[in-house]
Amino acid sequence: MKLDKIKSYSSHGTGDFSPEDFASLGEGVVFERGALVFHANTINIEDNVYIGHNTILKGYYKNTISIGANTWIGQDCFFHGAGGIEIGRSVGIGPKVSILTSSHRDNNVELPILFHELVFKPVKICDGADVGVGSILLPGVTIGEGAVVGAGSVVTRDVPAFSIVAGNPARILRSRLEKK
Repeated sequence: MKLDKIKSYSSHGTGDFSPEDFASLGEGVVFERGALVFHANTINIEDNVYIGHNTILKGYYKNTISIGANTWIGQDCFFHGAGGIEIGRSVGIGPKVSILTSSHRDNNVELPILFHELVFKPVKICDGADVGVGSILLPGVTIGEGAVVGAGSVVTRDVPAFSIVAGNPARILRSRLEKK
């Protein structure tokens, strides 16, 4: 491996924040103890949003994280906003959910993948959707309006509006619009 050309990086900071650090911050936003925010100047949060204990909002110097009004985000979540994250209104996101917006291009076998070029793709969660505990949303996916992602799912492709998906990889189980 040729590691002699690896760049040196500095810390991203402590994750401490104050309300004036955000691009925009609505009324009635709750950050529980231990929540960390990086690059708050790239994060927009609307009114009445709850962000649980130890959640990390990892903004990035380019692109934004936007969280719509009346959204609930559980504890221990990790949102990596390098590729952009758009969360609609009245969205439920369970504890330990990860949203990833970048991956490494595997284009040089002489270096570990960690040092390969990053590829960025946005993640969008539409209004009224619900993402279950411990789910992982991979770069480039859209969760449609009113869709439900079952606990522990790994979402690798778009989820249609009002559908229920689960599994690894997540697969459509049924539509919420079907009569039982």
